Amino acid sequence: MPKKFDIPEFYTSEIIRTVKEARQVLDPRKKNLEPVMIDFGPVQFLVPRHFGFCYGVENAIDIAYRTVEQNPDKNIYLLSEMIHNPNVNEDLKRRGVKFLFETNGEVLIPFSDLTADDIVIVPAFGTTLEIQAELEALGINPYQYDTTCPFVEKVWKRGSQLGKKDNALVIHGKHTHEETRATFSHSAAASSAVVVVLNPDEARILAEIMLEKRPLEDFDQYFAHKSTPGFNPLRDLEKFGVINQTTMLATETQEVMDILREAVSEKYGEDNVKQHFADTSDTLCYATNENQSATRALMEADADLALVVGGYNSSNTTHLVELLEHSFPTFHVRDASEIKSPEEIHHFDQWKKEILVSANWLPQGLERPLKIAITSGASCPDVLVDEVILKVLTYFENTRSAEEALLPFTSEPA
Repeated sequence: MPKKFDIPEFYTSEIIRTVKEARQVLDPRKKNLEPVMIDFGPVQFLVPRHFGFCYGVENAIDIAYRTVEQNPDKNIYLLSEMIHNPNVNEDLKRRGVKFLFETNGEVLIPFSDLTADDIVIVPAFGTTLEIQAELEALGINPYQYDTTCPFVEKVWKRGSQLGKKDNALVIHGKHTHEETRATFSHSAAASSAVVVVLNPDEARILAEIMLEKRPLEDFDQYFAHKSTPGFNPLRDLEKFGVINQTTMLATETQEVMDILREAVSEKYGEDNVKQHFADTSDTLCYATNENQSATRALMEADADLALVVGGYNSSNTTHLVELLEHSFPTFHVRDASEIKSPEEIHHFDQWKKEILVSANWLPQGLERPLKIAITSGASCPDVLVDEVILKVLTYFENTRSAEEALLPFTSEPA
């Protein structure tokens, strides 16, 4: 039996919950990745097979809210955002939880303000060994209220295993992201050398340096700020493995692995690859894979536009946007409040790193139903997707009620 988490009632939804439950009954083994349609008449929403809260996020929410409920008289702190969703984090703040760091590591409350009686919750991304040591020095057990995702811990464990066998590590991730900072810290403690690459382009640069097709000085330009001191690709990449930030594009992590493996093959010969390059494909997060695979299936749907709901600093959410914008005009909204009218929507552009305002984004007056692909990131409560759907419906006349639109998902099959 899968673990059952206690998620606050206000995070649950009528529309999305009903669809997900129906699909689980019809496809318990999660083999069918085709999106389904919720038909409201003049507007039809195309919903992917997998999206929304993953195991790690549900686990973190369960622990955090239970901690708040059971300790009403204690100071409760989160190291940083528990997950990258502003609605969840703002609700925790309203309940008295204080944040010690910004997501970029900037200090909000110094550790010197804490006492041994205070509670510190470790977020789903995990934290560094250095921060763990600082908390322990204060008499605070960093593992007592630890919401670190088990799949992040799986990556740490694999990195530790490789480090003990004298492998260097290449981390595919965003070096400023909390999870990657934590993985870097844990990996550096177990391995002699660690370097972070952002994408396949950086992997190619690293491969060319390793093969001496680029000067060694290029390593300092691209990687010195995100590698362990003294990292030398000519020496350290004689034996290494690739691990990842779990929220990166799974296909991109595989591409990074393929690029570096090919460089190893070129340098040492195909017959010697296993001696120099570790197989780490088992570190890819199942939820990230499922959500991205379902999103790729959604990309093939006949839709007029796509809405992606989730935090603007959520890595897994922005990757869903990155996929969908290849197929449709795609708008990344934090929640329904960003939808101002059929003529105006506020949405995040991850490439420009700013919130854009787009006009006349919602086609109207079509002679057929408008088709909208909709999904959300792994840290986004389903209720926020419901609210976006209901907000869009207010701009159309003669729409079906939610109860009527959900009949295909609630009726017994004939």
